[in-house]
Amino acid sequence: MHLVADRRCRPIARIISPGQHGDSPYFRRVLEGVRIQRRGLGRPRKRPGRVLADKAYSSRANRAYLRRRGIKAVIPIKKDQQANRLKRGSKGGRPPGFDAERYKERNTAERCINKMKGYRAMALRTDKRERIDQGTVDVASIRIWLRDPVQ
Repeated sequence: MHLVADRRCRPIARIISPGQHGDSPYFRRVLEGVRIQRRGLGRPRKRPGRVLADKAYSSRANRAYLRRRGIKAVIPIKKDQQANRLKRGSKGGRPPGFDAERYKERNTAERCINKMKGYRAMALRTDKRERIDQGTVDVASIRIWLRDPVQ
């Protein structure tokens, strides 16, 4: 499951993918699902201020996508990517910025997933079909939002 969560550990956007697929190809699709309602009138925001993600989403394409949209990336670089960049010397470019203090807030996504695993069907992953699994995720998300509504 690929998930975007807010600071209160509530799911905002989520995508289910097969277990054997990599994480990085789903990065754009899950970010395009973000819709943050405004307090007053107006269209929902589609662009978060920054993205806190783990090393699985560290790729040049993902970082370029975030740069184009004006979103700050707080994603640690993989050791092999760093070694390849250093091996190229001056042609490898400058290392991407990384804010270690801000990265500590990434646990909100992990806590959101753990809240969802509080529902037995999510924890055991007994659903075999994708649409049924997606429905289970949707119901768990709705229950999380109902338990902790916006004030």
